[in-house]
Amino acid sequence: MGTQLRAELTERGIAPDCADTIVVVRDVLARVGDKWTMLIVAALSEGPRRFTTLHASVPGISQRMLGHTLRALVRDGLLTRAAYAEVPPRVEYELTDLGRSLARAVDQLVGWVTQNQDAIVGNRAGFDAEQSTVTRPR
Repeated sequence: MGTQLRAELTERGIAPDCADTIVVVRDVLARVGDKWTMLIVAALSEGPRRFTTLHASVPGISQRMLGHTLRALVRDGLLTRAAYAEVPPRVEYELTDLGRSLARAVDQLVGWVTQNQDAIVGNRAGFDAEQSTVTRPR
């Protein structure tokens, strides 16, 4: 998918290095903005966790989706996965330095949302009220 977007951007005259950056930014924001990533990062910000503990810490996530999301975060370098040769097997996940820097950035975003949530909710309500009174042609 990134290859197609990169080609489309280049066709529109965007320099290849800028197109590459746009593709990476879009992909990272898609990962960070998905339904589960931030909940997992928040749970791991308290320290390493086993799969079962993480599953209990993230309400509503299936084991399959947790495994899928953890693999993607390990692939991106945001988490490490440590498997211990024990019986029963033990696997722990932990934020990397990169993952901790993401957690700090998200904390700042959460602060911004908290400061501005009343304005955002008010703007949405105003927009929705305006849209409901607009007469639409048939």
